[in-house]
Amino acid sequence: MTRKLVVGNGNLFINYDDDLNIRDLYFPHVGMENHVDGNRCRFGIWVDGKFSWLMNGWGERSLKYLEDSMVTDAWARNNDLGIELRVNDGVHYSKNIFLRKVVVKNLRGGEREVRLFFGQDFRLYGMNVGDTACYDPAVGSIVHYKKKRYFLINGRAGKEGIYQYSTGWAGFAGAEGTWRDAEDGVLSNNPIAQGSVDSTVSFRIRVPAWGEREVYYWIAAGMDFMEVKRLNEEVLRSDPAKLLREIDTYHKAWLSAGTKMQGLNFKDLPEKVVRMFKRSLLIIRAHIDGDGAVIAANDSDVTQFNRDHYSYMWPRDGALVAYALDKAGYSVETRKFFEFCSRIMTKRGFFLHKYNPDGTFASSWHPWIGSDGKPQLPIQEDGTAFIVFSLWHHYYQFKDIEFVKTLYEPLVKKAVDFMIRYRHPELKLPLPSYDLWEERIGTFTFTSSAVYAGIAAAWNFANLFGDYELAESYKKAALEVRDGVWNLLYDEGLGRFVRGINVDAQGKIIKDPTIDSSLYSVFYFCALPADDPRIEGTMKAIERRLWCKTKVGGVARYENDHYRKISWDVENVPGNPWFICTLWLAEWYVARAKELKDLRRAVEVLEWVTDHAAESGILGEQLNPYTSEPISVSPLAWSHATFVIAVLEYLEKYKGLESG
Repeated sequence: MTRKLVVGNGNLFINYDDDLNIRDLYFPHVGMENHVDGNRCRFGIWVDGKFSWLMNGWGERSLKYLEDSMVTDAWARNNDLGIELRVNDGVHYSKNIFLRKVVVKNLRGGEREVRLFFGQDFRLYGMNVGDTACYDPAVGSIVHYKKKRYFLINGRAGKEGIYQYSTGWAGFAGAEGTWRDAEDGVLSNNPIAQGSVDSTVSFRIRVPAWGEREVYYWIAAGMDFMEVKRLNEEVLRSDPAKLLREIDTYHKAWLSAGTKMQGLNFKDLPEKVVRMFKRSLLIIRAHIDGDGAVIAANDSDVTQFNRDHYSYMWPRDGALVAYALDKAGYSVETRKFFEFCSRIMTKRGFFLHKYNPDGTFASSWHPWIGSDGKPQLPIQEDGTAFIVFSLWHHYYQFKDIEFVKTLYEPLVKKAVDFMIRYRHPELKLPLPSYDLWEERIGTFTFTSSAVYAGIAAAWNFANLFGDYELAESYKKAALEVRDGVWNLLYDEGLGRFVRGINVDAQGKIIKDPTIDSSLYSVFYFCALPADDPRIEGTMKAIERRLWCKTKVGGVARYENDHYRKISWDVENVPGNPWFICTLWLAEWYVARAKELKDLRRAVEVLEWVTDHAAESGILGEQLNPYTSEPISVSPLAWSHATFVIAVLEYLEKYKGLESG
């Protein structure tokens, strides 16, 4: 079940499913230490002797956000119970406090007693061993703790705090958890449990006929008991309603703070596209850890696939998010990202496959030895190149020379020296590395185009700092890679670029003719203009062959894509449609436009993306080609960043065509 809502502040990050169950809770890093680990932290209600978890019998529901905010706006109605709920959730921007406001509306005559139940199915540090859950009467709260991770649960129903509570075993010795204890509307008040445990708390209100009442629930996260106690006191002293308003106000202020956002004219873009653009900015901001790492996705349900997940920083994904934020005028977050990259780069000047938010090397399937038995680097070189490319774009946007000078020696020069060394001595193209899809090793058009752009960016940096001799050597290397892309990765017979090449033991070049959506990279990284016949032939082949011929539509990654494969009808469904691949097509239509009317197809693609997002505005990775249901992780920061980039490129092009 993909995630439909997310909230976070750079330290505390929470995912929900479409039943409004908390399914992932990360702390103290975005994407690291999932203390719920995909379990359901349930939300239920008791009234008139009947009990229901929100997932049962609540067919009418809506999961959205408040406008221009990361405060949720969820609604659900249960006609059998005669109850309507409105739920607003958020994580405070400067305090590690999760807040939930529940407005309970009585849809019947007569005053009624209503009890709300909140379950905490924690797995501290991602393990169900050695946890403690206890009720502390001194603070009137449940506290879950292990080592240096503490979570305090409390709330208010009017002037009353927790009505009843229970702690107990969960997921061990046949015990399902204390949430089962809730289903008769009464909790046992068991004060402590240790090992594999959970807890449930309840709040009691009396709701007048046809009236409504509010309940507040919160979780304070910290490294010790005194920290969560202090945060709990802050909520009580400040008032939870006030803190929720602060969260909403902050997000609206952040959204307007980008230098390109101030007075931005969205021209003729439909309102739904504009809303999606703003939502995307907020979503990608939530995926940035406080120390600078940009996390790809935090949806733990993907662990069912191979017991791993997407809660890592891929250098390429991170650089793309930085590129999007810089383009929108947000420099603070991207500076942290580039500083993070400088800290994690290897001594040889390349980046590894992916990283944990704390900078340690993450899990990988890239081997250090090739099929020929010889050592190989387990890298995607596009990631190294994209970071340098994005850093130059950052400087181009903000002209903050004092910042980039600190990264010139330790990041730019080291990375580019590696990229220049790591080339075929005769072909001058990059030596084999894994492709952007992380599935095969070779010399690929996408990687080669990115390497050209990375070395060209270093050429600009060298000129900026007066390093003219080095600039000339960078220029020479960049043009060699560019010429290699033109001469070796383009196929005259096919009239388009090929996915990549490999060189066999006899030195023979073997082309991979697969049509791959990532071939857009040749124009995107400025190796060729968008209207060059070679680009035209390539992009038209992508649209013709990779557009899914179902009612859903959208562009697949490449021909006969097997990842999360739904259909074997490869002629009509070459693979599942991906948001990023479809948006690349929009970017090409924008780049090649000569008149305003030429932009119409790009708008249609942007509308397609918007129409296939979740109700909340969240974009996943890919879609079922027949049902449009999200597949794999959701949300995916890469998808949202690409949407932001495509919209801003559209507006830039519109303005240029309008004035010229």
